[in-house]
Amino acid sequence: MSMDDLRVGVIGCGRHAHSHFEMIAAEPRVRLVAIAELDDGRRAEAEQHLSVPGYSDYRRMLDEQDLDIVHVVTMPAHLKAIALDCLERDINVSVEKSPGMDSTETQDMADAEAASGARAIVSLNRRYLPEVLAVRRLAREHGGTVNCGAIYNKALSATSERFDSLLPPPIISDAIHHVDLLRWFAGPSEDRAAVPTEVYSVVADGPRPVEHRQNAVIRFDTGAIGSIESQYGVGGRIQRAEIHAQDFSAYLDLTTREKKVEMYRSTPDIQPRMTGARVEEPLDLEAVGGAGFNEVRHFVDCILEDRTPWSNLNDVVITMKLCEAIRSGHTGKLEL
Repeated sequence: MSMDDLRVGVIGCGRHAHSHFEMIAAEPRVRLVAIAELDDGRRAEAEQHLSVPGYSDYRRMLDEQDLDIVHVVTMPAHLKAIALDCLERDINVSVEKSPGMDSTETQDMADAEAASGARAIVSLNRRYLPEVLAVRRLAREHGGTVNCGAIYNKALSATSERFDSLLPPPIISDAIHHVDLLRWFAGPSEDRAAVPTEVYSVVADGPRPVEHRQNAVIRFDTGAIGSIESQYGVGGRIQRAEIHAQDFSAYLDLTTREKKVEMYRSTPDIQPRMTGARVEEPLDLEAVGGAGFNEVRHFVDCILEDRTPWSNLNDVVITMKLCEAIRSGHTGKLEL
């Protein structure tokens, strides 16, 4: 594909779209040319702020604009049909999480991509955080991940029940970010996530609607063990993760835009060795694409270089099935 600016359209201009607009604006190889949004107020605001034409019917946008990439940033219940329309037109697609209401819908989109001349990426952005990539690289330098963990907790919002019919359970629609992060941390190489082979999940929901609580331990095909705690209806929004390799540990706070990382390393000269030593040098973000690396840059690289994105639909089917297993209280081997 030519190195000329890739023409981008965005379908859906709600809260999640703002981060997509920011990433598109920061990527010099793409240009936002149109948006589509059903809500008149949101559409008018986006048109004014972004200085691009807006459409109430996304199909009209696809017909009238010569688009190279479409970001589909809608509720999961609406996402599959729109993504299929784009893929059938051979338009590359960035799909917001969760990619559909269940793993079957994700697989349907993966099948449509395979039959098209386009590529698709799922917006599981934790995979693309420079801090995540840097600590993952350090873990590989220490022999690979042996253990990883994630916490993804939230208070209930005023809209939790209102949008229940448009969203799968929160472990799929929201906490999927950190379920997927465990797969990514446990992965065997720079571009591959690990595959879960066993899941031991405990579900203990609260009395209020969408007050979902689940805790799970996961064995991966790499030998790494992962664990996740995800509770909704608790005190507040906390998103943390950790990754451990031989003589190396990193703890990440991903709750806010400013990511915090605390690292420890153990060597024979550290006494007492069991305490390890705090790693004071900063993460080498340049080695993983720089502080500005994100999913849009990666997707553009993949389109121009004809490569498969890290969070491709076929791979994310596995993440969706893992989320479903956790939500169902699965215990034992996981058949994918």
